[in-house]
Amino acid sequence: MPEGREGWGDSTRLTHAKSAPAPLARTVGPAIQRGSTVLMDSAAQLYDHSLITYGRQGLAAQDALMAALCDMEGAGGCQLYPSGLAALTGAMLAVLKAGDEVLVVDTIYAPTRRFCDRVLKRYGVSVRYYPARLPADQILALGGPALKLVVLESPGSLTLEMQDVPAIAAAARARGVLTLMDNTWGAGLLFKPLAHGVDLSVQALTKYVCGTSDVFMGSACACDPTLIKALSDGVLHLGWAVSPDDAYQALRGLRTLAVRLDRHGQSGIAVADWLVRRPEVIEVIHPALASSPDHALWARDYSGACGLFSFLFRPAPDAAVDAFLDALTLFGLGFSWGGFESLAISAGDQLVQRRHGEALAGPLVRLHIGLETPSDLIQDLQRGLDAFAAKAG
Repeated sequence: MPEGREGWGDSTRLTHAKSAPAPLARTVGPAIQRGSTVLMDSAAQLYDHSLITYGRQGLAAQDALMAALCDMEGAGGCQLYPSGLAALTGAMLAVLKAGDEVLVVDTIYAPTRRFCDRVLKRYGVSVRYYPARLPADQILALGGPALKLVVLESPGSLTLEMQDVPAIAAAARARGVLTLMDNTWGAGLLFKPLAHGVDLSVQALTKYVCGTSDVFMGSACACDPTLIKALSDGVLHLGWAVSPDDAYQALRGLRTLAVRLDRHGQSGIAVADWLVRRPEVIEVIHPALASSPDHALWARDYSGACGLFSFLFRPAPDAAVDAFLDALTLFGLGFSWGGFESLAISAGDQLVQRRHGEALAGPLVRLHIGLETPSDLIQDLQRGLDAFAAKAG
């Protein structure tokens, strides 16, 4: 029995029983430290703000994940958030104040648009949307003297327009304006926003990094020390926190990201190539296809493709699109993407919210191609197309 404990009662013994061996054995993954209270070695350390003094700041698993993301993205600093949307909103709040103006790509993720319209405007930040393919100089010309931030997403949600990210970043920097990019499609691996001049690289780790459709998380990375501190202060002041178990799962997913993304990308192109030849389909919207109007941008800036793309049916009633979706058995009908499973959704009411949307030639369906055998997915899509044709007439 350790010295001084002989007279302790059972409750005291149980409360102060040693909780972990020291030092910990070395494993390939970090320790999962579940703790809110961090015990300091001395009174002087209690208010030493260079130290982690509370578990919400992140312990071993969170630190390992942030370090790995910095390494992948070429960043000087990274912050974690409890969802992809929280990363987008948290990064914006970290650099914006009342009176600022923001330019946002019109094809932005719908929940991000909702935040801009319902929250930013309420706090005195003005928001203006610009067409995804607008040239960089014309984008910056839309902003007034209060312009602080340009928000990009490339490819855009649902309709997958590509933006000339380096040109927009360079034009913004020349004017002293920050840029933030939602890079979830590129997953921090297929495209490196920071290397192309973007100031804030954000992604939903929920998607490809975690890869299992059961963890919510987001990240924001930066190179500039001032922005790194702004992100850190924002997380601290707003109370964001990521659990050690979730951080460990995200780190585990990151280890296999390159292998999985390659499979997603190759299978996605195989399925897209098959859909191009179908009479029910009038357009496949995939930047990696040579037929895409944005293919040159994709080929210049991206090292590969993920499994997310869309296609347009020939004109038909909504009932025909629903029949297609309902006939699918391997494709789940659900939001999100980036997991091991294939998914399909219709556009629903998302496109009508856009300010600069072009009229589409037919109903839009978005597919996420998972890790299944492509020929099985094609067979499943054939069933769906047969059901579509029967309803469309």
